[in-house]
Amino acid sequence: MLLALDIGNTNIIFGVFDDGSLKATWRVATGVHRMPDEYASLMLNFFDRQGLAASQIRDAVLCSVVPPLVGVFEEVCRRYLKVSPLVVGAGVKTGVRICMDNPREVGADRIVNAVAAHQLYGRPVIVIDFGTATTFDVVSEEGDYLGGAIAPGIAISTEALFTRTAALPRVELTSPKQAIGRNTVAAMQSGIVFGYVGLIEGIVSRIQQELASKAKVVATGGYAGLLAQETTVIETVNPDLTLIGLRLIHEMNKP
Repeated sequence: MLLALDIGNTNIIFGVFDDGSLKATWRVATGVHRMPDEYASLMLNFFDRQGLAASQIRDAVLCSVVPPLVGVFEEVCRRYLKVSPLVVGAGVKTGVRICMDNPREVGADRIVNAVAAHQLYGRPVIVIDFGTATTFDVVSEEGDYLGGAIAPGIAISTEALFTRTAALPRVELTSPKQAIGRNTVAAMQSGIVFGYVGLIEGIVSRIQQELASKAKVVATGGYAGLLAQETTVIETVNPDLTLIGLRLIHEMNKP
């Protein structure tokens, strides 16, 4: 079995593949001050509840946008799973040509998403990843990473609204019933969700105009399901896109 790890600023997603099929996934909050033993304890507990044993994990692959945690999870894999993980970064084969001014600036998770999107959908694709930041990544029909856009994530935007105002409350992010809110909470939910939908539609429209052919729009990340309900721009939601990309990159780099 293959363990795939997507280490983000807010969450870490664990996924286990068995013969190419995603068997189980788990999500925990990212903590840069947690020790390897703490993460290992969480992971092994997940395995136990799923009926898995650490000895069943034969390989591991990870991508991270939190540099201090790379070494932490390398130690977790070596000490508790007896495997050395493949870390997606410079020198790792991805099959993707990065058409950026400085390819090293591109986050590993964005390249992993590009690999999965090209493999799964083929034609030009726009991948929207709703994480701590919301990223828009454009992949050509040939599988080239063309670039994209980065916007503040909906969760941190909402938190900023609460922390930087004296009277507005913290609100749950849910689908508003209507644009005209009849109370403060409803008005905030309308402004946040529908405002963010406007951001999505506006950026996707501009990207589509710049491309020679129409691209498919795929969403992933924690708020993909919520926001996809409110716009026809998003054609497909794939919550496992990054994990699938990690599996594909691992296969490309097998000795």
